[in-house]
Amino acid sequence: MSEQPTVVITGASDGIGASAARILTQTEARVVMVGRSPDKTRRAAESAGTPHVHVADFSRLDDVRRLADELASYDAIDVLAHNAGGVFSGPSITADGHELTLQVNHLAPMLLTRLLLDRLLASRATVVHTASVASRVFARVDFDDFDSARRFRANRAYGNAKLANVVSARTLAERYTAAGLSAYSFHPGVVATNFSAESSSVLRWAYGPLMRRFLSSAAEGGATLAQFADPAVVHRWESGGYFLPNGAPGRTHRAAADRGFRERHWARTNELLGVDWPTASVD
Repeated sequence: MSEQPTVVITGASDGIGASAARILTQTEARVVMVGRSPDKTRRAAESAGTPHVHVADFSRLDDVRRLADELASYDAIDVLAHNAGGVFSGPSITADGHELTLQVNHLAPMLLTRLLLDRLLASRATVVHTASVASRVFARVDFDDFDSARRFRANRAYGNAKLANVVSARTLAERYTAAGLSAYSFHPGVVATNFSAESSSVLRWAYGPLMRRFLSSAAEGGATLAQFADPAVVHRWESGGYFLPNGAPGRTHRAAADRGFRERHWARTNELLGVDWPTASVD
């Protein structure tokens, strides 16, 4: 690990990402905040006390490629926390040809991981995915309709994307833990943030103003993200695992335990992104 470890947090302009950044800037880490809105991300960074700000819209994969080039300027990346995401009405197809929910929550983070892989391996980094219990409750993956565009339901599309986070973390761990890269996913709790504001689904109601008194706060969700992204303690969490807010292992969708499903999911993701992944070399 670097003398001053670098933590990159996406989806950091508000909500749990911004809250986690404020917590982690109180540690020895250099916190790098990534958000979609220039103004909101800059204000969040000022509040957190970090000068390291990058803007990228994950609905545009060219933004992700540019972001990867910018992040490659850091001498090391010790933690890459994939927190950007949301629930969207749809189906909405991006300029890249993918349904928006899958692209923002899964494809864009995986592209960023692949583009930064050499730096992550060299840093012996940890990749953290903000997943959700929705991955177990709502996911119904159809490989012939991988992004749920033909039979779109916002809940299902989001559940599938969050299951993709769980599966991707586990597959990254299987492929690269021996080379020093760890990866895991976690459920942040049911948090009152704006991540479902662009959806007309039941999730918008469940996370909306009427229900907020029953939900965790953004500060509580941010503390959960911070505990999983803190470079000082990432060794606590088993690579490939999925965890609850209290740190206990969580129950996943049965598909996540199916190696054949994981391999097929990995291959389909790579096909959509047009990438391949090197075999890890172990020093």
